[in-house]
Amino acid sequence: MRYLGLTEADRREMLAAIGAPNIDALFRDVPAGALNPTIDLPPHQGELEVERQFAAMAKRNISPMDVPFFLGAGAYRHHIPAAVDHLIQRSEFLTSYTPYQPEISQGTLQYLFEFQTQVTMITGMEVANASMYDGATAAAEAVLMAQRVTKRSKAVLSGGLHPHYRDVVSTLMDQTDQPHVAAPVDLDGTEDLTNLIDDQTACVVVQNPSVFGHLRDLSALAKACQTKGALLVVAVAEVTSLGLVTPPGAMGADIVVAEGQALGVPLSFGGPYVGLFATREKYVRQMPGRLCGETVDQDGRRGFVLTLSAREQHIRREKATSNICTNSGLCALAFTIHLSLLGEAGLVRLAEINHAKAVQMAEKLGAVKGVEIIPQAFYNEFAVRLPRPAAEIAEKLAEKKILGGVPASRLYPADKALENVLLIAVTETNAESDMDALVGALKEVL
Repeated sequence: MRYLGLTEADRREMLAAIGAPNIDALFRDVPAGALNPTIDLPPHQGELEVERQFAAMAKRNISPMDVPFFLGAGAYRHHIPAAVDHLIQRSEFLTSYTPYQPEISQGTLQYLFEFQTQVTMITGMEVANASMYDGATAAAEAVLMAQRVTKRSKAVLSGGLHPHYRDVVSTLMDQTDQPHVAAPVDLDGTEDLTNLIDDQTACVVVQNPSVFGHLRDLSALAKACQTKGALLVVAVAEVTSLGLVTPPGAMGADIVVAEGQALGVPLSFGGPYVGLFATREKYVRQMPGRLCGETVDQDGRRGFVLTLSAREQHIRREKATSNICTNSGLCALAFTIHLSLLGEAGLVRLAEINHAKAVQMAEKLGAVKGVEIIPQAFYNEFAVRLPRPAAEIAEKLAEKKILGGVPASRLYPADKALENVLLIAVTETNAESDMDALVGALKEVL
């Protein structure tokens, strides 16, 4: 394909059509200093020298595999079977190709179909799409979907919703001038959102377990939403919890979104991750993203197609359910392989081990003077209140080569009430020696 540049006449015509006097006017909202920044780059070096320099920089990072690691807050270190990495790197899968057309890439469509099936089973829902970019963007898409379904605009966001999820939803609502209500931070797990639901509410978005670790029965909230004609959106940041915790669908959720990173996908310094999205079958035509379906060809052989894909590439923009151009294909494959290797019994057992280790860690920390465990019921992550600022303590633990938790003040920098709160996550990868190392170091820094 040849590239044909625009002529000056073309540019004038385009600017006139959009009402801009010149090209500079298109960038008027960008700060002047950001348009032509001065980048202080070092002089040119050879490949070997550059490789050494980057290797030296990389050594400054602490690998989560090399030290006691208790960081969580939506991203978790789990053991990934070697088979996962081996299989996703097979040439059949390791490709940049995205199956836009329904009649090709049968292998890709089949594993996405199986991925969807797995997501519906663990969430307790009826239909799932072929994945989203991550849990936060899935939550934002769920709010948009709820607005389409209910023909309402208001969204109520729980104070236990991860702040990254809340911020993504809020950003989207601000850009579309849609109202949303963010409940106060729910550190103690006692919030009651029913009084925020009115006749203009499209959905209520909650997280289970909450960002502070609280486990809740959402059945009463689901009934309250149903009474008012609103949808209940449940977000799950730690997907392995669905092996043990009552699935959102069984509690009355209308839409379930989740971060699937914990199964098959490494931490990777924050991404790429894989978002899960599931809903009730009656809402399927309003679901964003793509849906793979099973069919038979003219000879009666089993086959797979893109059953629904009402995205901008396939439909007029005003009728599209989303502008997501693809899905997290390779990460979804890793998720599918890992969960297939576990099986139903294996997922339950993995969840049991995670919870048991978290309980053990909570008991050890609870015995430390000045440390208070906040949630009464939790899965594998819980908040603790310390006698001193948590960020300061976390830094001291890191200096001792222990990644001892996520300070809540880094998630909620404006909330002084959370200054002494630390989020501790425990998984099957944490040995008892890791726990003892954290307790011992914590006693020293306190």
